Amino acid sequence: MESSSVKSEKEEVLAPCDVEVAEMEREEEEIINGTRDRNSSNASVESQNSDHSVESQGDEAEQSGRIVEQLPQEIEEGNIEYKLKLVDPSKERFEQLVSQMKWRLAEGMGEAIYEIGVEDNGSPAGLDEEEMKKSLDTLASMAKELSADTSVVRTRDGVKGKVAEVLVRRYATEDFFEIRVAIVGNVDSGKSTLLGVLTRGQLDNGRGLARTNVFIHKHEIESGRTSSISHEILGFDSKGRIVNNVGVRGMTHQEICESSSKLVNFIDLAGHEKYLKTTVFGLTGHVPDFAMLMIGANMGVSGMTKEHLGLALALRVPVFIVVTKIDMCPENILKETMAQIKKVLKSPGCKKIPIVVRNDDDVVVSARNFVSERIAPIFCVSNVTGHNLDLLRSFLNLLPVRTDWEQLGEKPTEFHIDATWSVPGVGTVVSGTIISGKIGVNQKFLLGPDEFGKFAPVDVKSIHTKRLPVKLVKAGQTAAIALKKIKRSQLRKGMVIVDSSIKPQACREFEAEILVLYHSTTISCNYQAVVHCGVAQQTVKIVKLDKEYIRTGDKAKVQFRFLYWPEFLKEGSRLIFREGRTKGIGRITAIIKPEDEIGMGTSLGKRAKKKMEMMQAMGIEPTPAAIHEKSEKSEKTEEKPKEKSGEKKPWVKKEEYKAMKEKAAAAPPAKPHAPSASSQKDGKVHAGTSSKSNAHPVHGASHADSKKDGKKK
Repeated sequence: MESSSVKSEKEEVLAPCDVEVAEMEREEEEIINGTRDRNSSNASVESQNSDHSVESQGDEAEQSGRIVEQLPQEIEEGNIEYKLKLVDPSKERFEQLVSQMKWRLAEGMGEAIYEIGVEDNGSPAGLDEEEMKKSLDTLASMAKELSADTSVVRTRDGVKGKVAEVLVRRYATEDFFEIRVAIVGNVDSGKSTLLGVLTRGQLDNGRGLARTNVFIHKHEIESGRTSSISHEILGFDSKGRIVNNVGVRGMTHQEICESSSKLVNFIDLAGHEKYLKTTVFGLTGHVPDFAMLMIGANMGVSGMTKEHLGLALALRVPVFIVVTKIDMCPENILKETMAQIKKVLKSPGCKKIPIVVRNDDDVVVSARNFVSERIAPIFCVSNVTGHNLDLLRSFLNLLPVRTDWEQLGEKPTEFHIDATWSVPGVGTVVSGTIISGKIGVNQKFLLGPDEFGKFAPVDVKSIHTKRLPVKLVKAGQTAAIALKKIKRSQLRKGMVIVDSSIKPQACREFEAEILVLYHSTTISCNYQAVVHCGVAQQTVKIVKLDKEYIRTGDKAKVQFRFLYWPEFLKEGSRLIFREGRTKGIGRITAIIKPEDEIGMGTSLGKRAKKKMEMMQAMGIEPTPAAIHEKSEKSEKTEEKPKEKSGEKKPWVKKEEYKAMKEKAAAAPPAKPHAPSASSQKDGKVHAGTSSKSNAHPVHGASHADSKKDGKKK
């Protein structure tokens, strides 16, 4: 009686967070034992038609010591198909099976998973060796009809035989699909080194040899720290084998793309705190499907590690952990690091189940449950010895596509610009990600918004993706696009290329629901911060707040206003705002129309106002059309060849110089100015000393040359 009373008291005192931790530990055990699947949300749907004989055989299997993995009931959507057996089907049945596989491949963007030996209710009945061989042969024949290949991922015990999990993937074609993985983590955690080892196939020497293959700038090689966003690709063929050459000569991007059925596009981001803006832009603007959080085994979980993890969670990007440098880390330090990682992942702010991957079965279970964003796989690897790198490669091979790009490809075109260039012989080039629709060569779109919120027509000159010239790119791909008759000075990061059918509208003010993660004091109206939303990043000001002030941990509905230029935003987009150590997250709930704006003064931003003031000073009516015309004229004058500073300027004859001096003396005097010290000393004020605009009018001779000639005279 006493024990039961003590137990009841403990249950009453148990905190809600302890209940959540206990529930997470129970789910962790279920996932490790293989009793949960990636469709865990449908795990409550139990089979009502399970056979009594199968149940009795399952009991016998459990009594014999075999672990039988029970799967959830099969669903019609998705790319996972259950088949009990495929032994000698008829011609009509074979055609039905091929049509079914075609549907599953379309659902998985050219990839499907077949569970052989499993009934529709998820019961792993199993097959004997002969039936399994015939079923796999039939499955291979079905895949061949659809230009696909099969590979057995793993085999496990069933109730009365074996169960096989088979990966079906289409052959390499020009229309490959890619998965974007952002690499984040603290500085010196081995991000670039791991990327170099994965993509080049050569281990590191312990002194940073592998990372030199992925660095872009010279100062990155000298310091060993990434300061910019770089891209590398890892290709897999239809059998799941890595395409990247392991030999001395690395394969070019063109060779990798031609031989790959699936591409993993790595986005290497900066880890140092002073490059946090670059890292945030990489996570928001490059639209990653997954995030790989790197942690040094000898460093543990640092402040920037938690910062990057929080950014990924705020943007709803699934995260998996890679612990590096285990070859140089003592065992007790490694245990402390693993304990810190598990503690952070199980915290109330994260609520993820850590799964340490140790074998191939853990890889398959983690990959199938990973999309649910409930678990966080942990890999302990070494870039020097190659320990567990094969498990990480297998996990990357099995990663599914999160977004239905096929459906988004049918919508109007929307292309987000994240970088601009001016390439000699080509012209202006922009790069970015196609969010929806398709872009082809010689098509016409709208580009904007500019400082006044306008969208201008633009033509596509040529397209490159993965350094390959192509005629068409689809939603979900990254591309570089050359534009016709557009100067780079008219472009900026954050602009978009959209279809004219969208009728895009620039946004100056928007309403959002925000959560303040940290702020030292209070936030009220007129507070300014930098907002990151997609490729848009700009300083905003709070013009309306539903409360008097907000603090750390508070939620509120606010109205933001851009300070410099309008942006292209959409309702439902996630945003991050920061200012110093202040950070917050939110979601856009409404786009404010120009007539409903409550900001002070005109709706133009600071840059547009500056241009209009310059036009007024020149006596030109400050209309947007006149400003555009003026900017085009200034660009044409900038195109004229300029003399190099190192070239010597030709001397002027004395007679010409005298005539020029007399002409300058007869001209009306310029505005009064303070004479220079040298001119005061000589008692004279030269005509060319007032400003830079009064340079010598002949052959571009400068004021310094005029003074030199005067002294000689």
